[in-house]
Amino acid sequence: MAQLDSEVKEERLRDDLRFYFMSPCEKYRARRQIPWKLGLQILKIVMVTAQLVRFGLGNQLVVAFKEDNTVAFKHLFLKGYSGVDESDYSCSIYTKEDTYDSIFFTINQYHHLKNISLAPLDYGENEDNRTGLKVCKQHYKKGTRFSSNETLTIDSDIEIDCVHLDLSALPSEPQDWKKLPFFRLEFYRLLQVEISFHLKGIDLQAIHSRELPDCYAFRNMITFDNKAHSGKIKIYFDSDAKIEECRGLNISGSIQKNTQYVLLFDTSVIAICLASLILCTRSIVLALRLRKRFQTFFLEKYKRRVCDADQWEFINWWYVLVIISDLMTIVGSILKMEIKVKNITNYDLCSILLGTSTLFVWVGVIRYLGYFQAYNVLILTMQASLPKVLRFCACAGMIYLGYTFCGWIVLGPYHEKFESLNLVAECLFSLVNGDDMFATFAQIQQKSMLVWLFSRLYLYSFISLFIYMILSLFIALITDSYDTIKKYQQNGFPETELQEFLKGCCGKEEYGKEPAAFWSQAGRQRKGSDDDLLIN
Repeated sequence: MAQLDSEVKEERLRDDLRFYFMSPCEKYRARRQIPWKLGLQILKIVMVTAQLVRFGLGNQLVVAFKEDNTVAFKHLFLKGYSGVDESDYSCSIYTKEDTYDSIFFTINQYHHLKNISLAPLDYGENEDNRTGLKVCKQHYKKGTRFSSNETLTIDSDIEIDCVHLDLSALPSEPQDWKKLPFFRLEFYRLLQVEISFHLKGIDLQAIHSRELPDCYAFRNMITFDNKAHSGKIKIYFDSDAKIEECRGLNISGSIQKNTQYVLLFDTSVIAICLASLILCTRSIVLALRLRKRFQTFFLEKYKRRVCDADQWEFINWWYVLVIISDLMTIVGSILKMEIKVKNITNYDLCSILLGTSTLFVWVGVIRYLGYFQAYNVLILTMQASLPKVLRFCACAGMIYLGYTFCGWIVLGPYHEKFESLNLVAECLFSLVNGDDMFATFAQIQQKSMLVWLFSRLYLYSFISLFIYMILSLFIALITDSYDTIKKYQQNGFPETELQEFLKGCCGKEEYGKEPAAFWSQAGRQRKGSDDDLLIN
């Protein structure tokens, strides 16, 4: 009797395991279990993608508005700005007269801003709740000019002097401002001059999309950098835009009604993702309970543990990916709703969450294609080649880092693509992919023949090593895994202990030939049992 109970228990466990590893279609044919998760994922893909597209279009308007204002500010407040930045700075000046003219030009433009600007701008308050410009200059504490014996005396301590210009109390002509003692600059010890001011603006283009407009507070800073004392002062312009609540805004029309529809749609997305999250979490919990049953049975009957590979088979990593995607979509949708009603303004964080979650949603579709042998080659090849590829990349990465540091320290002063470690890494990655090779060779400055010769040796060796050897070996690793998977599909995959247990008394051909009828009969025989509820 005990032996009969043990056999029944084993067969039930085998049935549950077989049912767990079935595809949604096979589960429906076996026990008429409706694939709720599959249908929910399809609906979620449509709704999440539609939500992302709508948010992306609005986010593009926000970014474009900030960039357009930055360009407009440079033309308004930088004298002689050509419309194109010089390297990482906006423009440069070379004489004392140009320095004074540029500083007073900025002050004068700010003073007459409302009369000259095309945008609906207004003066904003700074951190001290004051309206106007704040001008600060940094200079060495003490210093003397070059004397006849070519000596220079400098006290390396830095002093910072600031003045707040309330333009309503100042004369309107720049010539009068030059008389202020603060603007008597001693260039031989001057490090930099900073002019900061705040402006307010409103993005009215959102009204065309039937959305509430955003109000902006622009914190602008113009820096005249003379730290190098090379005879060239670089002018930097930095504008930090912050979205604020619009006060006293009265807009008529259908904007409020459209906002309600968008909030209702976002709420629906949250509800669908929450349902998907609950179903996937439930499936993982039930899978862990099923694994525990299998481990206990295996230990009792065979007196040994289940191998790690078979234990990991119970963890469906696609469900983990879906759970992460659902969590990011829920948080991103909540942020999007808060942005919609103007409670918060963190567009960047919201776009990262929604964009990444949509990526995971679409990647998750591959799971369902993997149930068909004609479509699962990509998944199997990636799984087989990933460990080898990671080990290979770890070795190749050491060589890549060596070339990165070498190129930065040697070629950095002579080539704009090697000025920083980040630029060097990006440049070398482009070279590996065959991009922009000639320009990289041609742009090296020939001021030093030794460095020029080194650059040729450096670039030729890197390209030859990575393209002809490392990249070819990388592709060979993936090709080898692909060939292995193709052979397995033709001749059969190596069977694990779990797979051998699943076969049980049924032959492999019989099981693959009539799965639907077999599982339908098993489902009818065991309808209503606790184990059946466990899997469903």
